[in-house]
This record gives sequence, structure tokens and C-alpha cells, in this order.
Amino acid sequence: MPKTDKFSRTLLIVDSSSFIVERLVIMLKEVTVVKKIFTATNYHSALEILNKEHADIVLLDIQLPDKNGIDLLKHIIYHFSNTKVIVLSNLVSDFYQKLCKTAGAYHFIDKSRDFDKIPEVINSVSD
Repeated sequence: MPKTDKFSRTLLIVDSSSFIVERLVIMLKEVTVVKKIFTATNYHSALEILNKEHADIVLLDIQLPDKNGIDLLKHIIYHFSNTKVIVLSNLVSDFYQKLCKTAGAYHFIDKSRDFDKIPEVINSVSD
């Protein structure tokens, strides 16, 4: 897969809450490294997008309506190894953070405490 310019990233947001998705889209349109944003509200629609479009970064919630986000994280890491996954969740115990990091997450963000840090984390992603 071709290497994407650091200053033009394609992003996929996967969260079951349409409110969170809308807030993220608005927030991330201001991030200059993001050139295109796709959104999905469940595991299966996220897979459809990943199979059609190259995503450099995935913002992923653990709690999805049709399948666990950790399963999607593992799938992305295995099948799309150049894609960086940033887990964004309210499930922030040490157990979940360690599980996500072990599965290959690039970063873990506490959705209720560190939501405003998402642009900074997106800007820090490098190849």
C-alpha cells in the first residue's frame, strides 16, 4: 500500500453515538493533516469502508452495537497493518487500556476526560 504524505491523512471514525461522530467530524475538520473523514457507527459498516477506502488513522470506540471494537482493532491491525488505531472509549480501566495496547492500538484516549486532546493525538501520528 502506498505511503501517505504525513500532511494528508484519511481518517475513519467508528463510534455508535452519532452525537460523538458529529462532534469529532467538526473538531477534526480543523486539523490540517486530515484530508478526508469517513464515519461508521458499527463494526460491519467500518469494515466496508476499510475495504473500499484506505484509512491512515482509525478513531475507534470499544462499545459497538453489532460486535466488539476490540475485535475490530485486531482485524485492522492484522489486515491493514499501516493503519494507526486510536481507541477512544469510556471503558478506561487498566484492563481495557492494556488489552487495547497489546492488541496493537497506537494510543488510548479517555472519551470523558481527554476528548479535547484528540486533535493533538491525530497530529502526533507519524509513519
